[in-house]
Amino acid sequence: MNLRPALSVLLVNLAFALPVEAQNLQAQTPPADSSILEQYDQAIDKVAERTMQSVVRIEVTGFGTPEHDSDKDQTSDQQTLERQRSIGSGVIVDPDGYIVTNNHVVQGALRIRVILAPATVELMIGNTTLASTQHVYEAKLIGANRFSDLAVIKINASGLPHIPLPESYQVHLGQTVIAIGAPEGLDHTVTKGIVSAAGRQPELDRPMVYVQTDAPINPGNSGGPLVDRNGSLVGINTFIFTSGGGSEGLGFAIPEPVVRFVYNELKQHGIVRGVTIGARAQTITGPLAAGLKLPQDWGVIITDVEEGRPAARAGLEPGDIVKTMDSLPVDSLPKYTALLYMHQRGTPLRMVVLRKGNPVTLSVTPMDLPPAVDSLSDLIDPKKDLIAPLGIFVFDLDDSLAEALPSIRSKRGVIVAGLLGEEPATLADLQVGDVVRAVNGKSVTNSDEFRKSLAGFNPGDPVVLEVERQSAMMYVAFEME
Repeated sequence: MNLRPALSVLLVNLAFALPVEAQNLQAQTPPADSSILEQYDQAIDKVAERTMQSVVRIEVTGFGTPEHDSDKDQTSDQQTLERQRSIGSGVIVDPDGYIVTNNHVVQGALRIRVILAPATVELMIGNTTLASTQHVYEAKLIGANRFSDLAVIKINASGLPHIPLPESYQVHLGQTVIAIGAPEGLDHTVTKGIVSAAGRQPELDRPMVYVQTDAPINPGNSGGPLVDRNGSLVGINTFIFTSGGGSEGLGFAIPEPVVRFVYNELKQHGIVRGVTIGARAQTITGPLAAGLKLPQDWGVIITDVEEGRPAARAGLEPGDIVKTMDSLPVDSLPKYTALLYMHQRGTPLRMVVLRKGNPVTLSVTPMDLPPAVDSLSDLIDPKKDLIAPLGIFVFDLDDSLAEALPSIRSKRGVIVAGLLGEEPATLADLQVGDVVRAVNGKSVTNSDEFRKSLAGFNPGDPVVLEVERQSAMMYVAFEME
């Protein structure tokens, strides 16, 4: 039922029913509440208009996980990839063209395009241009980090409007926030809400904390900014909890301090370097505290210190209760892990521990970890790693990778990092993690040699691959199609 005509008639009748003096008085002296609302609207208008100039739409062509959705829970198989086109958002954080977005927006990208376009901020009949000139840039990937779900890309431009990443940061429950992005490809879409939780930890065992908001966020918003009433970055919108596929008021943004830390690491090094102090910690529980007669039944206790590592050299001991790291309180194992993860590389970590009831201050300089591989598909470069005839992605097994995967016996060869979801030209029984060591008895040391060997076969020729699978050697035999 359309209520607009009836409502219009009612408003007209009410207006004519008022005496002329009352109408004039009403027009001249609006209620105080109206003035407050107008000021509030104007403030939101200015923030949105200024901020959206730094928000871009990102179009990606490449390989992604099956049924990949940039705003759904990333629990699908990361090792089977298929050709995809996807849309996301990004925010310019440097006038020289550096853009922050989500890792899952650009993961597996063959081509990244960034679209900049002026936004329509006011609709006036006869005086509004809806067709805006777009500027399309080819972007290159500077670096990505799956753990934080952040990536940095760059376009060849300068003097761009941007949202800076300041050292100061404060967000509180209930404050007004604005989300800007390209949901369903509709760029420069602005939604408003509040901070529903200032420090939400969806997974208790994972040291990632998010800003929760009820500002509507939908597929395509990923990588766009969540800003406060001053236009300062609160976080990068990254995922939602939903049962129907759309926004249900449960949106989550990566906090600005994490964004700033990861951005600086990726910009300078292309990766976020892992660090360790050579100590193992665990959560203090009630039974643990009672059995060891600890002064508290919560927090983090050191259980093991590796000899010769930074923690041992600094004097950290098993049984120490961690109180602070870099002057920040440690009340849980995820907090301990997060503070170590975000500690400034190459600088001493100041720790205060409780030892036999007495506070002890230690200075520990973390050491870099060798590359770790949570999922082999994280390392895939679709432009060079696809072996099309077999429908697999591979990369060379070198010393650093062999160190990161200690269960692998082979020192050379090519390792299968992912499977193409489409039907390959030749069916070969290969699995992610397999190391191809030889083709028909001839050793293979890198992907170039592997490609040349396969290119030398004709349809119907027998092919036997010597493969290491789960630390055991075996043969994979098939006929070339």
